[in-house]
Amino acid sequence: MKKLRLFFLAFILLALILQTTVVDLFRVYSIKPDLVLLVVIFLGFMYGKRDGMLAGFLGGLFSDLAAGSYIGLNIMSYLAAGYLAGMGKNNFYKDNVFVASVICVIGTLLSQLVYYLLLLFLIVDVPVLHGIKIIVGVALYNGFLTLILYRWFYMFFISKGYLKDVDV
Repeated sequence: MKKLRLFFLAFILLALILQTTVVDLFRVYSIKPDLVLLVVIFLGFMYGKRDGMLAGFLGGLFSDLAAGSYIGLNIMSYLAAGYLAGMGKNNFYKDNVFVASVICVIGTLLSQLVYYLLLLFLIVDVPVLHGIKIIVGVALYNGFLTLILYRWFYMFFISKGYLKDVDV
C-alpha cells in the first residue's frame, strides 16, 4: 500500500509540473484544463472515497503551494471532487471511459463551484458570468481530456497490479 501511495504522489507531482509549465500552451478562450484535479478524480474513482480525499488533499496542497496565494482553497475543492469521484468506485464500471468522463465533468463542476464559493466567502470579487464560463469550460475541457487519458491511466494501474478488485 505504501508503494501505491508513492504512485499517487508521483502522478500528482507530475500533473502539477505539467500544469505549471506546459498547460498554458493549450488554453482555449483563456480556459485551460486542471491536470491535478484530473488525477485526483481518476484516483478517487479507482480507489474510493478515502483515497480520493487523500489525493485531493495532496493535490490541493501542492497546487496551493505552487500558486502561492489563499492556501486551502484548492485543498477544499479537490477534497470535495476526490470524495465525489470515490463515491462512484463501487457503483460504476471503472473500465468505461465514457463513465469516467461524466464523473470527471461532474467532479470538476463541483470542485470549481466550491473554489468560487470559497473565493466569494473571502470577499474576492469574481464576476458571475466569468465564473460560470470558467467553471463550465474547465469541466468540459477535463471531460474531453478524460476521453484521451483515462484508458492509459487505468491500464497503467492494472499493469502494476494495483486494481486487483477490478475485472478486466
